[in-house]
Amino acid sequence: MENAQAGMSVGALFRNRVIQTILLSTLFLQIGIWVRNYSILLFVVEKTNENPVAVSLISVAEFAPIFLFSFIGGTFADRWKPKRTMIWCDFLSAVSIFVVLLTLVFGSWKVVFFATLASSILSQFSQPSGMKLFKLHVKEELVQMGMSIYQTLFALFMILGPVLGTFVYQQYGIDIAIAIMGIAFLLSAGILFRLPPDKDQEEKQEDSTVMEEMKAGFRYVWNRRPLTLLGGCFAASGLALGLTQPLTVFLVTEQLGLPKEQMQWLMMAFGVGMILGGGITVGMAKKVPPQILLAMGMTANAIGFLIMGFSELFWLTLSVEFICGIFMPCIHIGINTMILKNTEADFIGRVNGILNPVFMGTNVITMTMSGWLKQSFSLVMMYEISAILFVVGALFLVPLFKGTVSSAMEKGEKV
Repeated sequence: MENAQAGMSVGALFRNRVIQTILLSTLFLQIGIWVRNYSILLFVVEKTNENPVAVSLISVAEFAPIFLFSFIGGTFADRWKPKRTMIWCDFLSAVSIFVVLLTLVFGSWKVVFFATLASSILSQFSQPSGMKLFKLHVKEELVQMGMSIYQTLFALFMILGPVLGTFVYQQYGIDIAIAIMGIAFLLSAGILFRLPPDKDQEEKQEDSTVMEEMKAGFRYVWNRRPLTLLGGCFAASGLALGLTQPLTVFLVTEQLGLPKEQMQWLMMAFGVGMILGGGITVGMAKKVPPQILLAMGMTANAIGFLIMGFSELFWLTLSVEFICGIFMPCIHIGINTMILKNTEADFIGRVNGILNPVFMGTNVITMTMSGWLKQSFSLVMMYEISAILFVVGALFLVPLFKGTVSSAMEKGEKV
């Protein structure tokens, strides 16, 4: 009986027109993004003879908009109609990429940085609109399952994306790679026309100013304890991941005593674990509350980082990477589901725009400090500190297991 109900749930999920459209759109967006990331990276490495400053500027163009435009984009996503916003963002991304292609043919190669920058900025407006559509058109009992499949698609491209981007650039060169990016964004925009029509209502620009709505967004997060606790969890996990992310190569060369090329197997184990974990989480989605999913993911990563810090055996480190990968979707799916369930549709964009930079900001802080800290502390200690930070993040979730907060989560009231 339970299997039949699960099958009906999965069937209902894939019959949902919004889910179908967003997943298909995301498929083409991921193709465009990964071809963009790796083609431009390899092109810049080749053009600059591996200049580290030029290579780092690619990451700046990709991640800086998250800090600068995430909250602004989220605010406008709340003011604008979500379907129209997503279509225009993908269309403008395609236009900017074709402009880059023309400039590349007739002008300077350095314009390739603009392709990453433009599409990254526009995604800060498009992504929260997609979350808003989930809130408006997907039944609450199917939201977590939908997020599971959505995150599994991202996990799949973590493995296939680098291969696809490298293949396209090596086989066809930067011109064809950029053309493929533009076509992928255009296809995504075209698919989004399948979404249900936006509600015929006046946009909010007449009622309040952008600045007033930004302030309202901060007040909204501050006055809802589930969201403030989630922000603490975001900060702790960002600090933990940033502290060790640049040190994986040293885990291979120093702790395991192996050539740096062996790092690819750890990354592959993690990616395969994420795909498997996404599939498992789809099955768990109807039975496990999102805060428990998130706590499971945080705890599993704490134990995993603790073991990796001490492990001197390749097979053990490889196994732990795989297990951490299995539980990583619990974190992503738990976070997104909690945001959707504890946020009114009118505030989805601003809540995303506040919480996402918290994670990215803390991640970048410890990522920047990790090289300096490694000179003062051992690699083992760095991984143990990261494990402790994951535990701290899990502790932020403890109040969400209590009945008083659970009731507030349902009512959207401050505890």
